[in-house]
Amino acid sequence: MIKVEGLYHSYTKDENYSVKGIDFEVTKGEVFGFLGPSGAGKSTTQGVLTGLLPLQKGNVSVAGYDIKHPSRKMFNKIGVSFEQSNVYGKLTALENLEFYRKLFDVPTKDPMELLKLVGLDHVAKKKASEFSKGMKHRLTFIRSMLNSPELWFLDEPTTGLDPAIASQIKDIVSFEKEKGTTVFLTTHNMFAADQLCDRVAFIIDGEIKLIDSPRNLKLQYGEKFVEVEYKENEVLKKEKLSLLIEKDKLQLNEIIKAGNIEMMHTKEATLEEIFIKVTGRGLK
Repeated sequence: MIKVEGLYHSYTKDENYSVKGIDFEVTKGEVFGFLGPSGAGKSTTQGVLTGLLPLQKGNVSVAGYDIKHPSRKMFNKIGVSFEQSNVYGKLTALENLEFYRKLFDVPTKDPMELLKLVGLDHVAKKKASEFSKGMKHRLTFIRSMLNSPELWFLDEPTTGLDPAIASQIKDIVSFEKEKGTTVFLTTHNMFAADQLCDRVAFIIDGEIKLIDSPRNLKLQYGEKFVEVEYKENEVLKKEKLSLLIEKDKLQLNEIIKAGNIEMMHTKEATLEEIFIKVTGRGLK
């Protein structure tokens, strides 16, 4: 669905590149995470892929279309949810969706059903200017779903949302993925990326450092150990034991045999920890 070869982009149109020779592919039905801190080149890349920024150098195809010569038909196949909500404040939530659906040449979803999907149906006739930041974000999110996109660009889809709504958004993304939608997710939220993505790319200073699945990255960079809390002579104890060291494995077996475990779970590296390990940089 996406193929990028040797992509460069400079806002100053010189050799001060925001994106420097990146290459990657996204296959149909995949959730591909583009992860990095602010200023890493995530939004620049998405801008080129969606036609908001001109292709300066490199080869890019999106949904079967060459970005050098974008076709109107391409925009019937893609949906874009921006991090910064850009809804029309003088229009109601319903009017925003009704207006936007007229821009497509393909069948569109029922706006009221989409509003219900994210809990905005009760404010369907309320002007968007009166919405909170989170409500505007939800409206922008469902607007990107109107044309049932084959390729869905999501820029920080859970930013500024309370945990319950953020979980709901992630469930919607997972459901659409199961239906075969391809998702290009740009974010610095490693927890959301870990939950949603089949593969992730780490980008920093305009360069991709690696591309792999979250599972493979954890296996490669994570430590293999467990944390266990157990009672011994009515005293609560806590141990952190390696699954690679024979002495620790024997101790864990003895604890399990005693049958006084209160809590036990494996520990693995988070995507954020791996990102810092690989790039030497944090996500802020």
